[in-house]
Amino acid sequence: MSSAFHFDSLVWDWPIAIYLFLIGVSAGMVTIAVFLKRKILGNEASRDGVIRATAIIAPLSVIAGLTILIFHLTKPWTFWYLMIFYSPTSVMSMGVMLFQVYMVVLIVWLAGLFREDIRSLTESRFKAFGWVNGIIAALARLEKVLEPLMVLLAVLLGVYTGFLLSALKTYPMLNNPVLPILFLFSGVSSGAAAAVLFGVTWFKQPTDSPSIHFVHQIEKPVVLFELLLLFALFVGLFFGGGQKEAAAVAAIGGGFWSNVFWFGVIGLGILLPLIMGAVCSHRVQHSKGYLVAVACMGLCGVLMLRFFILYAGQMTVA
Repeated sequence: MSSAFHFDSLVWDWPIAIYLFLIGVSAGMVTIAVFLKRKILGNEASRDGVIRATAIIAPLSVIAGLTILIFHLTKPWTFWYLMIFYSPTSVMSMGVMLFQVYMVVLIVWLAGLFREDIRSLTESRFKAFGWVNGIIAALARLEKVLEPLMVLLAVLLGVYTGFLLSALKTYPMLNNPVLPILFLFSGVSSGAAAAVLFGVTWFKQPTDSPSIHFVHQIEKPVVLFELLLLFALFVGLFFGGGQKEAAAVAAIGGGFWSNVFWFGVIGLGILLPLIMGAVCSHRVQHSKGYLVAVACMGLCGVLMLRFFILYAGQMTVA
């Protein structure tokens, strides 16, 4: 097992996997929340447990992920250079720019969504900040523009996590066009799982509510498409020959990371939830225990996918 985490061709290690996971969760939750608000909840969105969970987890995931990245780069006090000096030829620099725009739009969108809660809070406890309500009210009028922009930025963020690894051109498995799309859909999958998990546990969202049903409708096709993308990734590698084929065999043909893939990513993260959904009764599927269990499986599966792609992808060099 120690050799699985330490080998000569390893450049990026486990903190990067956690960073990619957290960013994907944020992008997935926001994408789902916007569609949930527009299609199901409307003006009642701010009272929904799934939306409230997104309002907390989505920004915190990005902040935590960037904090991990900053300290992993070993120069935390000079990281702010990346936030001012942009390079169009650097994937990292473009990612930092995307993070900044994403966070600004996310905060503005959430402020408009929860404007009544903010108004009540400022009027009761922080009267000196009452002027903020006028700004939020003005920004809330841009809702029809902000929501599609928010979805676009979330999708770009989800895709970016795959492009970041694709920049490692010497690794056949990572330098793959399927990877950004795979990371986007696995991010939506983890976002759906996180939304359900924190919605029903922290905010006591009813398990038979329209928002939980909406997330479930999204979850199954997203997971199936994720499975299809994994199939496409490895079929492309096998038929690519040479080092591409060698990378595929090294990744899923046996060993520690092969077990992580087959038993963790495919078994625990994808097949087991699908089988449980097929065999469990409607009553069981709408119980809190079932929802929490399936959500935890989904999150663990996506986290293991990030670790698997990162480490197994660096085992074979072109």
